[in-house]
Amino acid sequence: MRNSLKIGLFIFLTALITAPALAASGSGTIRISPALPVIVESPATFEIWIEGNAQPPTNDPHILLVMTQACYDGLTSDVMVTWSGGSTSFAKTDFTGVNTGFVPFSGAASGGRYTVAALQDHLGVPHSESIYYVLGPFLAGPITQTHQSFTVTLESEAPKMLVFAVGKTNSSTLFNNKIPPTIPGFVVPELAPVLLALASFGALALYMVKRRKT
Repeated sequence: MRNSLKIGLFIFLTALITAPALAASGSGTIRISPALPVIVESPATFEIWIEGNAQPPTNDPHILLVMTQACYDGLTSDVMVTWSGGSTSFAKTDFTGVNTGFVPFSGAASGGRYTVAALQDHLGVPHSESIYYVLGPFLAGPITQTHQSFTVTLESEAPKMLVFAVGKTNSSTLFNNKIPPTIPGFVVPELAPVLLALASFGALALYMVKRRKT
């Protein structure tokens, strides 16, 4: 049961939609993989890089984690983020609850923040429900076109968390670069469909056994 609480589903649709426009304009943005639906277990390892032509490094990289109320309530330990040469952890008390406005709510230009409503939609919760986020520095240096790896470990009784990153370009004092709004995160499949599938498989197996006997 404990391992089943760690199953994650990562979906990155916006990367495919925005990539042609980025290539055409010569600008770059922060990318993260795995891309498209991939089922993994926590801890989950990601790759992060800058995609685009002639894009300067993105400095002061910060990881942004956003989770549902249920995930927040169900946290059983600190959320861990590790990378080559370093690590950081976020306690439950580090997270801030919001249900309107932007994330992060300060220190970011329009190109380096997310609307709370969009994050609620990605997490599949109503706009009246609070979501919880934390922002903190990570990685050993700037984000460049060279891929870097980092690992996120989430322990919750109801894991559902988005994993984003923001940073600063062109000597900006505000976060002005980000991962495009995608749908990454830890998602646990509903138990009912799993049990239904198992029941169907069991019925089919029983039918095949009886058929062989006759």
